[in-house]
Amino acid sequence: MGQVPILEFDGQVICQSMAIARFVAREAGLLGKTLLDQARADMLLDGGIDVGKLFEEMVMEKDASKKAEKKKEFGEKTLPQFLSLYEGFAGDNGYFVGYSLTWSDIAFFNMMDFITAEFPSALDGYCNLSKVIKIVKRVPGIAKWLKERPITDH
Repeated sequence: MGQVPILEFDGQVICQSMAIARFVAREAGLLGKTLLDQARADMLLDGGIDVGKLFEEMVMEKDASKKAEKKKEFGEKTLPQFLSLYEGFAGDNGYFVGYSLTWSDIAFFNMMDFITAEFPSALDGYCNLSKVIKIVKRVPGIAKWLKERPITDH
């Protein structure tokens, strides 16, 4: 398709970030155990993408006054509504779906890594969501990456 990202697997090239993510999640057994679990994980991931797009619009805004307005709107309305809703979706066991890690947990963790760079106290008071973050951080490969990754400006 002439674009990145791409994943090469067994000599085949796959592009489109969500197709790649879904493929990797399937290979790693992270889609969900049942079809309903998979649909729930997809639902949560898609909802996160919607909020992530609004966050990205805020971050990428060039006009300082518009950016300030977008940041206020995101921080005072969009983010609290999203986190309150997702706090209810997250189990007190630290998973969004069932009793094991899914790609929705990892996607939430990744998104919140960016969001908490702008809103450091965003997860204060959200016990279940904080558990999701804590569990994902403990995944050996993710823990290793967090320890070794280069420092960037996001």
